[in-house]
Amino acid sequence: MGTQDENLLLQHELEVMAGILESKAQYRKIVKAGVAKWVKDFQDGRIEFKTVDDLRKLIELDIELQKDEL
Repeated sequence: MGTQDENLLLQHELEVMAGILESKAQYRKIVKAGVAKWVKDFQDGRIEFKTVDDLRKLIELDIELQKDEL
């Protein structure tokens, strides 16, 4: 069994990790909304293929945010 200081440190680290995971979940929601908006704008003819780089960046960001979830 660890000392009280070790337990407090572990508890703090767990709280920090929980905060990071919560933030990543929020960022993923934003990215997903961005992708959905991009697709809708593309379907409505407001985006041309020359601007696909924005979608690529959103998808790459989403993949990067998911890496730790595996």
